[in-house]
Amino acid sequence: MEQFASNLKKRAAELGISNSEAGRRAGLSERRYGNYIADRREPDLATVVRIAKVLQTTPDRLLSFGDETEAEPIAQQRIRAAIGVLSPDDLETVAIMVEALASKRHAGGG
Repeated sequence: MEQFASNLKKRAAELGISNSEAGRRAGLSERRYGNYIADRREPDLATVVRIAKVLQTTPDRLLSFGDETEAEPIAQQRIRAAIGVLSPDDLETVAIMVEALASKRHAGGG
């Protein structure tokens, strides 16, 4: 499962989050997630699915069974990954900010 460990580290880096943050978001202890990224242990299927969700990818991609290309730009993937840890109030603030930026861009202001 060396490729799985490598894919975990690579995907977290692509999203701009630390390995410990990825593990925390997946509800795993730092030690347990550390075992996966160090290729000392293999997670069960439910854990792979949970980690894939946090890393905004698929279990197939983490396990190197799928297509390596991502259809969605990395910035959107990073935003989608971060959304999972925001409160409803924080999400509302983010939505307002994104809408304001989009409106400004559409109006030719930037």
